[in-house]
Amino acid sequence: MKRIKLLIWISFAISLTRCTSPTNKFADPKIAAIADFQDHRQTDSLIHLLLSTNAIYRIEAAKALASVQDSTASLQLGTMLLEDPVIEARRSAAFALGQTSGTASVNALIPALEDSNSAVVAEALEALGKTIQPADLTLLTRYKSEDTTQQAGQAWGFYWVGLRGLSNNKIVSKQLEFLKPSYSFQTRMAAAHFFNRTTKLTIEPDDELIAAATNDPSAYVRMAASAGLRKLDSTKCIPVLLSILKNDADYRVRVSAARSLTNWSNSETLEGIIRALRDRSEHVGIAAAESLKPILAFRSALWEVAESTKSNRIKTNLYKALLGMHPDSVLVKKIMASYQASTNDYERAALIGSLANSPASYQFIADELLRATSLVVKTNAAQTLVMVSKNRNFDQKSKAALLGIYRDAILGGDPGVIAIIAAALVDPTSDFKNMDADFSFLKEAKSKLTLPKDIEALQPLEVAIAYFEGKEKPKAPQNQFNHPIDWKLVKTIKKNQRVRIETTKGAIVLTLLVEEAPGSVANFVELVSKKYFNDKFFHRVVPNFVIQTGCNRGDGFGSEDYSIRSEFSTRRYKEGSVGMASAGKDTEGTQWFITHSPTPHLNGRYTIFAEVTEGMEVVHAIQVGDKIKTVFLL
Repeated sequence: MKRIKLLIWISFAISLTRCTSPTNKFADPKIAAIADFQDHRQTDSLIHLLLSTNAIYRIEAAKALASVQDSTASLQLGTMLLEDPVIEARRSAAFALGQTSGTASVNALIPALEDSNSAVVAEALEALGKTIQPADLTLLTRYKSEDTTQQAGQAWGFYWVGLRGLSNNKIVSKQLEFLKPSYSFQTRMAAAHFFNRTTKLTIEPDDELIAAATNDPSAYVRMAASAGLRKLDSTKCIPVLLSILKNDADYRVRVSAARSLTNWSNSETLEGIIRALRDRSEHVGIAAAESLKPILAFRSALWEVAESTKSNRIKTNLYKALLGMHPDSVLVKKIMASYQASTNDYERAALIGSLANSPASYQFIADELLRATSLVVKTNAAQTLVMVSKNRNFDQKSKAALLGIYRDAILGGDPGVIAIIAAALVDPTSDFKNMDADFSFLKEAKSKLTLPKDIEALQPLEVAIAYFEGKEKPKAPQNQFNHPIDWKLVKTIKKNQRVRIETTKGAIVLTLLVEEAPGSVANFVELVSKKYFNDKFFHRVVPNFVIQTGCNRGDGFGSEDYSIRSEFSTRRYKEGSVGMASAGKDTEGTQWFITHSPTPHLNGRYTIFAEVTEGMEVVHAIQVGDKIKTVFLL
């Protein structure tokens, strides 16, 4: 009996502990204060906490400064990087310095290459890749990595150097070496993404890149390497890409191969392009259709696919390509008739977009821009009209009339349309500046826009106003702090709170990362409680990149009258990462995205606030126009 009573008491005690244990780390008022300092961008308060006797608070403060990105903190972060006895504190300091540009950050990072801990050295190597200047590149190229951790850090450092356009032949040679199967997954992936995203590369020899694209055991490495193959000689590359399209089991690798293949135009590539367009994955077909060049010899084969495909996005992109090959009035009439008959806004938007290579459709597109009630159609019409106006066959005598249409469209006051057309007006090839015209309508439109809601329209509009006034390009407008974190709500959110998203394609389950992005998670949870995401469309789907939703307009230009702060962490974007969409730092609001695969160029630049834990097959199945039914906490 005593044993039974004891077991009951232990069970009760455990239950009581569970009930009273902190929901997340922000139960500690000091940690909550640090996150609040980050939210308010209070650098001085965070610098002071770098000196705390409590290592946890020092680490939290350093990570907070990675989001603040204030160079005045570089000196103290550098001291912490060199002197702190706690490894994680030094790593956090290195990450924060990498997030903060400037000479002070570089000077603070260089001595860390002598750190006794490989993880700290790796963090410093990658951080230097984000900040180092050309004169100091030899520090990275001559560094001799002592283990796999340091090799990965060096490879990621080279990756960031490449993204910044500072790569050289020595770095290319190092990254080719890092592609070999004897190196770790992280090292190989960094090298593969380097070749994918770095421009103006001379890749010699190219055998390692080809081997990575075809034989690497990781699909993540193969897809990035396959994307890099577009930079190689076509004679050697085309057979490899054809083989990948035929044999690789992962649709994302085939997406990369399809995009690479469309860089060339001959009878050999046509076979692969048709294969891609008819691939069992719609994503592969969309990638091929969106990127293929308008080659007249392909016309008959592409027309056949366009007429047989069930995918609206493949069909309309092929229509666009076909019109780029030949001004077919019959096809134009077919597109216009389908547009008029359709009741689906995303289908209508895609159809009007397919007229981008048809200057003869200029007036039809302009009319739809001015009269369409669907914002999805309206903004797509604006984008299409801009593309038509840049066509070499566009009648230059129509420029004055085009400016009148642009004026009326901007004065219509729609932020999405304003953003698109304001950017087009400053294109030097359009030559609007030399026209004898009154551009005061730009200021009239500006007077009706407000921050933070209309930041995506105000940014290009400010540039256009300065351009026509003959002034220097202005600094981009910045959102002021306007939406403090709801700490009462944050402290109720479980550390691993799960969320279920019911969509028209199935269910997706997320785990929220409240301890890494409290402001973003609280914002998301609040919107969920208001049923904000119910019936929202997935308005953007880029094959092997992201699916995006949360726009109150359905076209990507929507937001509410507030913004939240960016929250950057050391967490990396991988397959199923959930990030906040933004128009620049501290402009996040309601839109978010889920990644199809690792997207390292987003690391430290876009907030990660959740990860998919169930339903990635649904994420991969989602297409533009699919809808969220409901979202609820589990």
